[in-house]
Amino acid sequence: MNIEEVREYCLSLPGTEEAMPYGNDWLVFRIGGKIYLHIWLEAPIPTIAVKLLPERGEELREKFNAFSPAYHLNKKHWNDIFIEDTFPPEMIQGWIRESYDLVKRKLPKSTLEHLAP
Repeated sequence: MNIEEVREYCLSLPGTEEAMPYGNDWLVFRIGGKIYLHIWLEAPIPTIAVKLLPERGEELREKFNAFSPAYHLNKKHWNDIFIEDTFPPEMIQGWIRESYDLVKRKLPKSTLEHLAP
């Protein structure tokens, strides 16, 4: 997958908003105001950062060289994934969905009720 394919997939997830809160070199995707994916647009290797349960992140870091603790984020919860020529798109989309679902589950019910379908 490339960055644009990741972007398109994220925007297909219900209630997703796209933003650039840290300047023009960072793109984030969030639900209910909470970020579930970061993209550093200036990264030397196309990379996304997803939020996973700590044990899940550790499992994937041990299994794949293209997984590492997120460089600029909480390394316990956030994981960098090198996305080009590393995994099939379905796997990357699955990890993005895991991050999205994890963040969405923690949102208050009142926030979920106001999300766009």
